[in-house]
Parts: sequence; structure tokens; C-alpha cells
Amino acid sequence: MPALLKQSVTPLLPKRLKEKAIQVCHKKIAQKGDNVGLSFYAFFANKNDDSELLMQAATWWIQTHQLDHFEKAHKIIKLLEAEG
Repeated sequence: MPALLKQSVTPLLPKRLKEKAIQVCHKKIAQKGDNVGLSFYAFFANKNDDSELLMQAATWWIQTHQLDHFEKAHKIIKLLEAEG
């Protein structure tokens, strides 16, 4: 996919997932400190009860932002807040 087209269709996370992700990041920072890293799996329970939402998170994390498996929680918060 051409870069210009790819940028124009960048998927945003649904509001409920975005809010939960920010909440989880803040909780992990409070528990483990400023250097805590996490993956998008941290935003979900240990069961696959919403596969569509999980795939949206995976797409946002892996394809849209090309993030490593574990990223700093502060970085994730900044990315999410930048989306508006």
C-alpha cells in the first residue's frame, strides 16, 4: 500500500478501548514505576471474549505504529492522546 494511502486510512482505536488502554498504562506505571513496559495484551482479560476488539488493538499496535512487543507505558499514553 502506498505510504500516502496508508496514512489516510490509519485505524484509530475505539473510544472505549483507548480509555481502557490509558487507564491500564497509568495503573501499571503506579504499580511498577516509570519504566514499565507492556504489550497490547495488557488491555484484555486472559480470555478471548472480544476477538474483533483484540484485532483492532493488534492492528493499531503492530501495523499502524510498528511497535515492539513490549513498549513503555508512557509512550503508549502519548500515542493514544495524540489521536485526540
